[in-house]
Amino acid sequence: MVSPIVIIGTGLAGYSLAKELRKLDATIPIVMISRDAGDFYSKPMLSNALRAKKSAAALVLKSSAAMEEELRARILTHTEVVEIDLQARCLHLEGGMKQSYGTLVLAMGADPTRPVLEGNGGDSVLSVNDLDDFSLFEKSLAELDARGTSRDVLILGAGLIGCEFANDLLARGFHPTVVDVADRVLERLMPPQASRRLQTRLEHAGAAFRFKAAAVSVNRSAAGLAVGFSDGSSMRCDLIMSAIGLKPRIGLAAQAGLEVHRGIVTDGKLMTSDPRVFAMGDCAEVGRSVLPFVMPIMFQCRALAATLTGTPTVVKYPAMPVTVKTPACPTVVCPPPSGAEGAWQVLETEDGLEALFSDGASPDRALGFALQENSVSKRQRMAGRVAT
Repeated sequence: MVSPIVIIGTGLAGYSLAKELRKLDATIPIVMISRDAGDFYSKPMLSNALRAKKSAAALVLKSSAAMEEELRARILTHTEVVEIDLQARCLHLEGGMKQSYGTLVLAMGADPTRPVLEGNGGDSVLSVNDLDDFSLFEKSLAELDARGTSRDVLILGAGLIGCEFANDLLARGFHPTVVDVADRVLERLMPPQASRRLQTRLEHAGAAFRFKAAAVSVNRSAAGLAVGFSDGSSMRCDLIMSAIGLKPRIGLAAQAGLEVHRGIVTDGKLMTSDPRVFAMGDCAEVGRSVLPFVMPIMFQCRALAATLTGTPTVVKYPAMPVTVKTPACPTVVCPPPSGAEGAWQVLETEDGLEALFSDGASPDRALGFALQENSVSKRQRMAGRVAT
């Protein structure tokens, strides 16, 4: 009997890998393990579902049962893996069950970074990282709707997710305030001119921003939530959402003795320090990089499926622009590599913004770019100029 490929995780990474495997091999046994219901949905839709008036249930594209049939796989739902035994090639599951594997793929994703807050209201802070989280967030917003009073939402983090949720909340009549320790929105992804343009458009739509400050305390009272900031200021709100970042889920891997750093360390073929274990998606650190975006996952899936079916393949990435889902200011970013030396060249008009990051030695070859409003139509042309 052929030992199965076992995939821990039924998010975009896990399901996409299983689909790619089935394209290459119709018979190889696949077992997938999910700590939740295992339903298939588009995670990027979480940050613009409010505008689309989509409920958590409506975001489900296929049930786990339907995915099991489509993929001809065994899917274990609501199942926690408590230990990986590398020597025995076996997973210990909650409740005393065991699952053997021939090859193991860790596609466990990442957890939201939780802010450390003083006061009695710290447990009021919500994060939206999966369908269950969105369901709770949706319920909390509905409760504000039912009260018919104030609708003030504080978002911690002015990065991509924070800005997307701010825009989405505006579409439903809520009043978002975004706070960040940085001095501008999407500071690590694009130049100051683009940050300013995005912030201005969101402010015109009704959002507010606070920079160079972090929330340090939250206290609950009948009047709502009182939030204190590191700069000594304070504000009240009705709901708090944290979007300050993600932490790759590395606990199981570390406990098993696999090499971990920021994520689960892999080589270019996504192999961990154990040759029978691979990692991909938000939990993996590939070539010193953790890339929590959709496009890298797609390229990882294709390469890893080839490797697992007998054709060892190094994952290679082309330019991978990211669409920021902020209709108030359409934006596409392709950030330069972390630590890259160079400078932004920015062309800004009333109708749009075009920014190119170059090292100066080869001005025609970009290391990154940012496009806004009418200029987003140049996405493909700009992507072709990015050195990979």
